Amino acid sequence: MRSLRVGYARCSTDGQDLDAQRQALRRLGVSARRTYVDHGLTGANRERPGLREALAACRAGDTLVVTKLDRLARSLPDARDIADELTAREVRLNLGGAVYDPTDPVGRLLFNVLGMVAEFEADLIRARTREGMAIARAKGHLRGKQPKLTRRQEAHLVELHAAGDTTSRELAELFGVARSTVYRAIERARAADAGATGRTAPPAPHVPSRQSEPSIEPAMAVPNRLGAQQTDGPPAGRNGRR
Repeated sequence: MRSLRVGYARCSTDGQDLDAQRQALRRLGVSARRTYVDHGLTGANRERPGLREALAACRAGDTLVVTKLDRLARSLPDARDIADELTAREVRLNLGGAVYDPTDPVGRLLFNVLGMVAEFEADLIRARTREGMAIARAKGHLRGKQPKLTRRQEAHLVELHAAGDTTSRELAELFGVARSTVYRAIERARAADAGATGRTAPPAPHVPSRQSEPSIEPAMAVPNRLGAQQTDGPPAGRNGRR
């Protein structure tokens, strides 16, 4: 059975282009239909669908081709694991035109050095990203997650709710947000009103259950024949005394 060349290409962000890697793979003898890609996925994570498909497409005697080792993995342990897996399956690994030979001590040394450099570059990228985020946050440019409603929209929502003609479901559909967002906006408005007046926010009204004890009504006044009202008790005598 004729051996095949399976290509793999990867870029970390959606804004990057894979055309240069595709062209390099074609020059290395890989056809376009046997090239598997991962677009917008970091090499520090081995769980990539394109890589999984490329490894599954390789059979004994085939060659997995990548332009550089850092396209295959950004971690030295991951690079070693992938190379060991390919060696156990009798699949060769081609790194930019150079075939990796796991039995050659010099080849293994160079492979480990390239893996360490790829991991070092990934660490530098993460460190620079954290540093840039810290500087942007200090300057106020990185404010985190933005609210779903502007202040004017939230005030309008609270006014509609206070009018009592619109339900929370209708408000959520009207403003295009979840009902939890509507509830939080209403609670913030109640807390702000309570803080302005110096009082605590009123609790939700209590609805008594049907099993609550019945209330005892006061005794009804009974009118007498003279138009005056008298309460329950012994009848009064002729002189008005009881």
